Amino acid sequence: MSDARQDVLTGPDGDRLGPRSFQEIKLKVHNRLIETLNLVEACRMPVDQLYKECSRRVDVLLKEQRCPLTAPEKQQLLREVMDEIFGLGPVEEFLRDPTVSDILVNGPHEIYIERYGLIEDTDASFRDVDHLMQIIRRIGARVGRRIDESSPMLDARLADGSRVNAIIPPLALDGPALSIRRFGAVPIDAEKLVELEALTPEMLVFLEACVRCRMNILIAGGTGSGKTTLLNVLSRCIP
Repeated sequence: MSDARQDVLTGPDGDRLGPRSFQEIKLKVHNRLIETLNLVEACRMPVDQLYKECSRRVDVLLKEQRCPLTAPEKQQLLREVMDEIFGLGPVEEFLRDPTVSDILVNGPHEIYIERYGLIEDTDASFRDVDHLMQIIRRIGARVGRRIDESSPMLDARLADGSRVNAIIPPLALDGPALSIRRFGAVPIDAEKLVELEALTPEMLVFLEACVRCRMNILIAGGTGSGKTTLLNVLSRCIP
């Protein structure tokens, strides 16, 4: 499970602000940052330089809002605002986590992840349906694809190779949904499959021989069962 989110801020009199106040302040900072940033130039900056520049501007904006923050609170606000502007909003934190293999969004307030083969509920959420639709359209724009009522399904790949599927009304009867299938940072090789007992050594030798003999092989299975992983392992045996 992801760490509990600390959606609290310190008000001008030192009082703690609740989740609603945090989101309101974050939205104000987000909107002001977009107004003051040259997004074209910002996207060309090195990540470290961009982070420092945004941090400086957020400091100024928070002083204008009269909201002194502790260092952890400011870091959280800055990270979430940058995820909104340059990333995929509330799911961006899971894209940074190498242990997450699947991200499943069943509406603005239902975000699940798969980690080590287990499905976990998360505290992350979109503000509303419009916010979720904005992120889905952003994904489509990055790959030059349109998603709207006339074309309500999107299949795409992110820059890191993750597979994305999104559906929206009228195809999605219960509202927009999004799934992101990720690939491990460290590729799984044949020895690892045997170690994980996904294959026996004898099965591996047989399948490798089939590939080298150019026999037809059909790889089938459910979502997340390892089809692509097995295909990648066997493709290394192609003569």
